[in-house]
Amino acid sequence: MTNVSTTADDILACACTLIIAGGYNGFSYADVAEIVGIRKPSIHHHFASKVDLVRTLVSRYREEAEAGLATLERNIPDPREQLKSYVGYWEACIGDATAPFCVCALLASELPILPEEVALEVRSHFRSLASWLTSVIERGKRKGQLKLSGTARVEAEGFMATIHGAMLSARAYGDPKMFGVITAPLLDRLSTKH
Repeated sequence: MTNVSTTADDILACACTLIIAGGYNGFSYADVAEIVGIRKPSIHHHFASKVDLVRTLVSRYREEAEAGLATLERNIPDPREQLKSYVGYWEACIGDATAPFCVCALLASELPILPEEVALEVRSHFRSLASWLTSVIERGKRKGQLKLSGTARVEAEGFMATIHGAMLSARAYGDPKMFGVITAPLLDRLSTKH
């Protein structure tokens, strides 16, 4: 039973890497089979279609992100520090190339061509992240730690867009440091303490 889980996990990890490198249409089951070292029918045993594979990948990615944010909530009570930690997570992932881009942000840029099942999962990720950011920003405002120029929801959407845009700029320039260059002023602007 462990091999079944491991093979499926290997397939999902490979698909994630290939999507980050080339997008939804940038890979095939043949690519996954070659990299994972299995035959294409083995992939079909775990995931009947590419749609099923990518939908499962995004669903799992979303669940892991939500679990990570819940852990952040438990371990860091301060809203400003939660935002800083969230940015720091991505800065580290981009810096060491463990996760050079949010797979959902990348797939969001391809929404017009994505199968609806995948698009629904991507949109769910965005809604979930925006909801968490909104709650953090609302708490930060109530505690007098964050100053807002709009509603907490608008600030959250802007925060999320800036993070995703910073990922894109880091990739475009081939310079992971660009992420921090872009996100540092965002945190400074929101903070009541400089």
